[in-house]
Order: sequence, then C-alpha cells, then structure tokens
Amino acid sequence: MQRMKQIALDIGLATGPTLASFFAGPNEAVLRHLELWVGDKSGTSPRSPVPTYLWGVGASGKTHLLKAVQAALREQGATVGWLDASIAEPPEFNEGWAAILMDDVHLYTAEQQHAAFNWFVNAQSHQLWVLGAGALPPSDLKLREDLRTRLGWGHVFELQVLSEPERRAVLRKAADARGVFLGDDVMDFMLTRFSRDLGSLMELLDLIDGYALQTKRGITIPLIKSMMENI
Repeated sequence: MQRMKQIALDIGLATGPTLASFFAGPNEAVLRHLELWVGDKSGTSPRSPVPTYLWGVGASGKTHLLKAVQAALREQGATVGWLDASIAEPPEFNEGWAAILMDDVHLYTAEQQHAAFNWFVNAQSHQLWVLGAGALPPSDLKLREDLRTRLGWGHVFELQVLSEPERRAVLRKAADARGVFLGDDVMDFMLTRFSRDLGSLMELLDLIDGYALQTKRGITIPLIKSMMENI
C-alpha cells in the first residue's frame, strides 16, 4: 500500500506543480497573494520584499505552492534560492536570485538555520522576497530566535487541507471535464489508497484517463490496479 502511495505521489509531481493546478478551496487568499506577487511575466512590475510564510499540516499544499512559485519565476527567466531540509550543505547567497524559497523550515538543522538566517539578512539588504513554509506557525517554530521572528514578521497564512467532500467535488468536476465517469467505488479507491495531495490525485486522474483510452476500457478499480502493475 505504501508503495502505491509513493508511486501516486511521484506521478503527481511528474509534470511539476503550478499555481494554475493548485485547487485552492479554503486557501483562496494565499493563492491570490502568490499569483499577485508572481504576476507580471515581464518581471518589470515592482514586487514587495515583505516576506510571506505559509504553515499547515501535511498535504495542505505548502510544497506545491513553493515549487509552483519557483516554476513561475523560472518561466520568467529568473533564478531563485531554494532551501529545504534535504539540502545538507546550503549554497552561499547569490545576489542574482529574484527570490528565496524555504520549505519545511521546522526541520532545519543548525547549519541550515544559519544559512537561512544569512539568506534572510541578505534578502532584506537587496530587497528580495522570502517565501517560507513549515508545519507550525512562526510562534511555535523551534528555531533560532532571529530566524523565527523574521519568518513571522510579514504575511502569514495558514493552509487548510481540503475536506473529503471538497476533494470529491474537484475530482468529479475534473472527470466531467474530460468526459469520463468516476463511480463512487473508484472515487473511494483513489481517495483512500493514494496520496491525499489533490495535485497528485489530479495527475493520477490524467494517467488513469489516458490508460483507459489506450486500453479502451472504462475506469474501474481493476483498471487502476492493472495500470499500477504496468507502470
């Protein structure tokens, strides 16, 4: 079961998260905030250097949004600084960065916290935006105080996980848009056996739809199981 969840997560990240593919639900305010900041594709409009911090439980979309912002800025020809808990030796600050993105800050080691603080100080000196994300609100982060306070002094948004009815509604709407039928049993299977992340579920729906067309079969649980065996 865990392997199937991991496969589904990998599928969900295969084409890369985008702001357009983020299903906001109760998180409309943060999506609009990020869209406004990324905004002008020419990169000529002034952008606020006030930092933004997102927090929420797993599967609420924090990493999706950070990677989506990173992708959007890259499309504009910009480079960004990226730091997450998997980067054991963070690089030096680069004045050429257009923004700094820090994911899973609650997991940072002492060395990562040192780098993050250094990046933050330089970002403020160069009027660069910092977008951070973690599992806890700034006041509860077990980080060095100078980093914790900087993460919390700007815009702070709590991300909410979509409820199961909301996820079902989004999947149903997406299936209808593709002209395919998802039975309640198939919906149950997708929601209980795979990643809760809605972006991953939507990519999974794309894959299932393509496999159903290829095999000329309706979308059923046996079809999904067959598809997973043939990935």
